Amino acid sequence: MQDETRMSTVMGLIMHGGSIKGYALQAIKAAREGDFEAADEFLSQSMAEDKLAHDAQTEMLTQAAQGENVPIDIYMVHAQDHVMTGIATRELAIEMVALYRKLAD
Repeated sequence: MQDETRMSTVMGLIMHGGSIKGYALQAIKAAREGDFEAADEFLSQSMAEDKLAHDAQTEMLTQAAQGENVPIDIYMVHAQDHVMTGIATRELAIEMVALYRKLAD
């Protein structure tokens, strides 16, 4: 994997990871305010960002499986941390939106 391509992938993972988390937090806020339509849309956007991050990860795994060198450095670790934190936040947001929805009923 060329250095420029790798850094583009790393920055994409950081960006998508942040968006996964950001949309999840917006979903919680919308649910807290009783706007469940917006909460569902934010969760949907979070999932879309997750797919983009997952696609990038799959591409790197495929390259590694084909014998290409895919360097793992502090930048990649940082990027993966953003993605994992985003996913964990979204999973929590799903539960919190459901809880707010139940409390509103």
